[in-house]
Amino acid sequence: MSQPSTFTALLVEEQDDKTFSKHIVQRSISDLPDNDLLIEVHYSSLNYKDAMSASGNKRISQHFPHTPGIDAAGIVISDKSGTFNAGDEVLVFGYDLGMNTPGGLGQVISIPADWAVACPESLSLKEAMTYGTGGLTAALCIQKLEQMGAKPSDGTVAITGATGGVGTISIALLKQLGYEAIAFSGKPEQSDKLKALGASEILHRDSLLEVKDALAGKPTWAHAIDTLGGDYLTGLLKQLKPGGGVASVGLAASADIAMSVIPFITRGISLLGVDSVYIPLEDKKHIWQRVATDMKLPNLDSYQQEITLSQTPEYLDKFLQGKVVGRYVVNVKEA
Repeated sequence: MSQPSTFTALLVEEQDDKTFSKHIVQRSISDLPDNDLLIEVHYSSLNYKDAMSASGNKRISQHFPHTPGIDAAGIVISDKSGTFNAGDEVLVFGYDLGMNTPGGLGQVISIPADWAVACPESLSLKEAMTYGTGGLTAALCIQKLEQMGAKPSDGTVAITGATGGVGTISIALLKQLGYEAIAFSGKPEQSDKLKALGASEILHRDSLLEVKDALAGKPTWAHAIDTLGGDYLTGLLKQLKPGGGVASVGLAASADIAMSVIPFITRGISLLGVDSVYIPLEDKKHIWQRVATDMKLPNLDSYQQEITLSQTPEYLDKFLQGKVVGRYVVNVKEA
């Protein structure tokens, strides 16, 4: 595969008045860092972290101008390390991609070779990005609960942020693996869609706040996956059945929790942190293989909306406006 001299990318720039703008521009290969692995990106996907980076959040991206995109699926152009061959299909998610290293919302990326994994043969590049970081995080949450000992016969699994990327894939994966899922959402108009994904019941997320001032609530669900944090997470923890666990992966509501240790002691519950960014490469390879086998969902196209690179500024804004539903796959070659 020949190396291009220029490529199209989303570029976020800091203005003199400290605001940030985002535009689709032409960039030079020389603008990329000098890493071993050069990849032609075919697909990416949108995540909340991309929206924060694109808005100039310097906890995510410190240096601008910058190209976000924490996910990428594409074809190897060249690899100075010898790990991959030109033409290999590879996947990248996590590490520093799209944070301070130019990310997958550009048609070419340059990364260390040990950030990439081979795309499983049973997944297309687009299917892989239908999962992306959101879907992989959902798979990691379920796997973390399984490692704790969770099984379908334990009872229902509660999911917060149910209409988001992690939430929608979590519901579908849990159903496929034989679990019953209860969805908590602040978007009641999406109830029919959540039921179609496999949720047995839809509850308003604010119902979790009813136990805010109690030391513990009535044991209600066996396990949970939380993307919100704050009082929503404490509401889940306070209503876990004995021996249950919550996989925690988000802080859309708050990064803080405040509660008594009593439910942990009297019910033996667990709070399980799930990292999808810096987990070892072998663990990433393993979870991708599960996504390509027992966690591969049928009719994957129904879980995503495909958009072009030129549409990403509009859709990144939707994340910050709370208007996101499901997964957004970016056809990066369609500038």
